Amino acid sequence: MKTLIIIPSRMSATRLPGKPLLKINGLSIITHVSKKAEEANIGDVIVATEDQEIIDDVKKNGFNAILTSNKHKTGTDRIYEALKKSNIRGVDLIMNLQGDEPAIDIKDILNLNDKMVKFTSKIGTLAATIKDKKNLKNENIVKVITEDNLIDNNFPRGISFLRKSEQIENIYHHIGVYCYSKDSLEKFVQLKQSKNEIKNRLEQLRALDNNIYINVSLAKSSPIGIDTEEDYLALKKIMEYKN
Repeated sequence: MKTLIIIPSRMSATRLPGKPLLKINGLSIITHVSKKAEEANIGDVIVATEDQEIIDDVKKNGFNAILTSNKHKTGTDRIYEALKKSNIRGVDLIMNLQGDEPAIDIKDILNLNDKMVKFTSKIGTLAATIKDKKNLKNENIVKVITEDNLIDNNFPRGISFLRKSEQIENIYHHIGVYCYSKDSLEKFVQLKQSKNEIKNRLEQLRALDNNIYINVSLAKSSPIGIDTEEDYLALKKIMEYKN
């Protein structure tokens, strides 16, 4: 099975504009994510972006990038355009990594890819244990409820994705890394945005609303995503200390 990793990235994030090019240890955040993707060694890596300055930075650091439309409603539409423009033949699986998670664990990427192959799933994603019950009410932390308790070697279906919940059984912190079979990605981008998706601002609900199953793999931990200046400074401190 041939996997292609695509990392959608853009400068116009609402809460922290320009974040892909913020530096940690002298390298941009988007380059750190590209390095992690390359180190996973499961296939070619492409950054998909509407911004020429991201393309310039990524290419300067030795990675491949494709310029995409600035009209996309979701990151999934962007990765599909990049897939079509890439001219990489024989791709079976497309992994969508978030461009603002430079601390993602390579083992989690490998594990998700392995499970997609083993279970011949349509769409797979990652989720981690919720350590702090307060996070159940935090709408910025997306949750997933799975049909079975998540363990290292299973890959149960996600029943629901939500922003806040009272439930405490089989509920996990959803990590926005996705792996699609090529046909399910093609099918997904042709579907209209569902009411559920628009209301909750969660595009994965479009799949569930159209009876496309999403399987969930247990991640080692929740990577720190960078949404605010505070997130950036906290992660910069950790990564520079480790270095």
